[in-house]
Amino acid sequence: MFKNNSSLVMRILLVFMFFIFSGATTHPIYVSVTEIQHNSKDKTLEVSCKIFTGDFEAILKSKTKSKINLLQPTDKKLMESLVDQYIQQHLKIKVDGKLKQMDFLGYEQNEDAIQSYFEIDDVATMKKIDVQDDILYEYKSEQISIIHLVVNGNRKSTKLVNPDSNFSLNY
Repeated sequence: MFKNNSSLVMRILLVFMFFIFSGATTHPIYVSVTEIQHNSKDKTLEVSCKIFTGDFEAILKSKTKSKINLLQPTDKKLMESLVDQYIQQHLKIKVDGKLKQMDFLGYEQNEDAIQSYFEIDDVATMKKIDVQDDILYEYKSEQISIIHLVVNGNRKSTKLVNPDSNFSLNY
């Protein structure tokens, strides 16, 4: 069920960007942004997830019952492992019906958000992509997932509102 509602997606992104650039520490919307880009030359899918830092730290803290500091970690490898595990549990990508393994590349601070990076190997072409994204759904019932797919330079976007977490796209 793919919805290409560009104007709504753009409005949500504008509100999201306003709060990032205004330096606001609280925000009225709960949104994550996932971008999946097909690199036909390298035969990979390049995946990035952008999540508000405070929200991400709060959910990781609630799951681990540990002190979480993604910006200035005392144990960077532990924080990388927690980010990787969380995203792997909440973002699943199937290409042509086959679940694909995402390789974690790392994360960085990007304004008021954590941007994490993954790569999926051996994707020369694809006829169909299925995405399950429920990032932070257990944190806030108002959570929204915005997903951008870029294949052959063609960008398609969709919005999933908690509890909806699945969509498919045929190429």
